[in-house]
Amino acid sequence: MADALRDRALRLLARREHTRRELIDKLAPQAEGPQELAAVLDDLGSSGLQSDCRYASSRLRARAQGFGDDRLAHELRAKGIAEELVRAALTGTEDELTRARRVWARRFGQQPAAPGDAAERARQMRFLAGRGFSAETIRRVLRAAPDDE
Repeated sequence: MADALRDRALRLLARREHTRRELIDKLAPQAEGPQELAAVLDDLGSSGLQSDCRYASSRLRARAQGFGDDRLAHELRAKGIAEELVRAALTGTEDELTRARRVWARRFGQQPAAPGDAAERARQMRFLAGRGFSAETIRRVLRAAPDDE
């Protein structure tokens, strides 16, 4: 049974990276017990076929361009990535302020000006907050035009 479980795990990993917790969720119904599942996953991890660190890096490469650190960290934690791996992965990404300015410019025009009225400012703040950017980053982006700082 362990060979069938390992084969299923390898098929899943061949499609895309998976966290250990994702594999546990997907393979638990086919496993005879938690010990068997843990042994298979330990073997995959020790052979380098499954890595939470590699998953975090690939996930951030795919998602970092459009989202803030708060959202990216939340997504990684939701997939079962340990806090120290989340912090390490986020330090390897582009500066959050740079990403926020790029997202803001893409949404509100190539050379957006600082919002003129309170309603427009609130709309832009909600947009950036929804993308997971921190309050400090949002404040810095909306304080002035991108080239002013």
